[in-house]
Amino acid sequence: MKIASWNVNSLNVRLPHLEQWLQDFAPDVVGLQETKLEDHKFPDDALAALGYCSVFAGQKTYNGVAIVAKEKSLDDVQIGIPGFDDEQKRAIAATVGGVRIVNLYVVNGQDVGTEKYDYKLRWLDAVHGWLADELKRHAKLVVLGDFNIAPDSRDVHDANVWNDDSILTSTAERNALKRLLALGLHDAFRMKHADEGIFSWWDYRQAGFRRNLGLRIDLNLVSDALESHVLDAGIDKQPRTWERPSDHAPAYVVLED
Repeated sequence: MKIASWNVNSLNVRLPHLEQWLQDFAPDVVGLQETKLEDHKFPDDALAALGYCSVFAGQKTYNGVAIVAKEKSLDDVQIGIPGFDDEQKRAIAATVGGVRIVNLYVVNGQDVGTEKYDYKLRWLDAVHGWLADELKRHAKLVVLGDFNIAPDSRDVHDANVWNDDSILTSTAERNALKRLLALGLHDAFRMKHADEGIFSWWDYRQAGFRRNLGLRIDLNLVSDALESHVLDAGIDKQPRTWERPSDHAPAYVVLED
């Protein structure tokens, strides 16, 4: 079972890329972030023509999440974090082929100490409570998405710039991620790769991709029950080379049936 996460940074712009990538990479499940589309504009017919069904929660201009799968149905769909009042469309979950998929577009946070940073930490705390409940109901769980947190110094191009006081790498953000992992989740990429300098996001500015000035902030976390079933994990950089690309590349995990 090939599962991927991709922040497409506007599905309206990147739909041809997604269609091409679905044909080339042939994932079984994809969690999309930053679709930036209201629900009535989501291209579910175009994706259905490629053999994929979709569930989605979007809004105009910002945010937006979706789960796209080869399965004929996506079951037990949850939109938003239960019990957390939030107008922003950042979370969606569904069960696909017996595996629970939770797709997150984590708050960026703007800068340490700002209101948006505080919102990010509150949002992550709410996610922690939700995932604790999900794990009680679903032993086979994959939590994926754009986490807007680089887990450690291997996941940044310059640890002097991206430090304990920087957004995306601050101590509080990394501790919030560690709390999620402590529930019984495992970073699939790190199960297969110990190397530094492998990223999933590169800034459009300063020739970030060409110079590999990136961060690894797109993650696939697998539950204890799936840990021994991880065959492969990685980042497909190819779509980042295409014309008018998203600033993110798809991150994937392959699970043994």
